[in-house]
Amino acid sequence: MNEPVPLLTAHGLAKTHGRTPALRGASLRLHAGETVAVTGASGSGRSTLLHCLAGIVRPDEGSVTYDGQRLDRLPEKRLSELRRTEFGVVFQFGQLVPELTAVDNVALPLLLAGTGRARARALAGEWLERFGVRGRQESRPGELSGGQAQRVALARALVTGPRIVFADEPTGALDSLSGEQVMTALVHTARECGTAVLLVTHDAQVAAYADREVQLRDGAVAALGVTA
Repeated sequence: MNEPVPLLTAHGLAKTHGRTPALRGASLRLHAGETVAVTGASGSGRSTLLHCLAGIVRPDEGSVTYDGQRLDRLPEKRLSELRRTEFGVVFQFGQLVPELTAVDNVALPLLLAGTGRARARALAGEWLERFGVRGRQESRPGELSGGQAQRVALARALVTGPRIVFADEPTGALDSLSGEQVMTALVHTARECGTAVLLVTHDAQVAAYADREVQLRDGAVAALGVTA
């Protein structure tokens, strides 16, 4: 039986920051609908790998292929379009727009894609409800708890129906209970929607939510395993 074609493939990625090598020949495959955790010690290249896979930075060497397209060769305009529509990105501190309310933060990608304001806010409200942020639609990020703010960030990442969500230490700034709630919401919703998730974490408990784990060591894949 033939193996399904990966949705996203990285091969032989190398990236140097200044004189410091961050990636040294890293390779990875992500299939549609699966959740993969990228783990490793601080400085192992986890975040750099995620940024290369999401088209945020370009590798110095190697290739990144998404759905038959070489991401590392696409113009920035096309990469920006993919990040608005087919990719969702969540960072450790959420990076919500502080001047906007929760509902407007979630609606922002829809507005940038041309959805009307009323429709965008209605969809954003539905996603906030889905992530359990009830009654806080008109609250600004500074008025939310860390867990609430991160669930708003997850709603924003998923509101456009992306094919992949890239999550860079999404629980790193949260306490254990809030982190558990955020990961449960992310994995459950992604699986329900058929969205693939690439998750960067240093936490073994967070990695355990994934279908599969990829460990980086000194910028290269050190081991592959299946999480419990």
